[in-house]
Amino acid sequence: MLGIEWLRPAVFFGSILFALIGVLIFWISFVIIDKLTPYDLWDEIVEKQNLALAIVVGAMCIAIGLIVSAAVQG
Repeated sequence: MLGIEWLRPAVFFGSILFALIGVLIFWISFVIIDKLTPYDLWDEIVEKQNLALAIVVGAMCIAIGLIVSAAVQG
């Protein structure tokens, strides 16, 4: 059972730090993948309404998130 341990400052700020590191790694990996593709992902998804590309990018985001989560968790 989860007690009040997670409210200690060291645990709380450690969790915040790991969350920020995870988001930063996720963002960097997304930018790298965006640069590797031959077209602008944002323009293709938002402006041209490319649903198939949006699904692929969403799946990629989920996969990167799972990898980052597993790496941070240890």
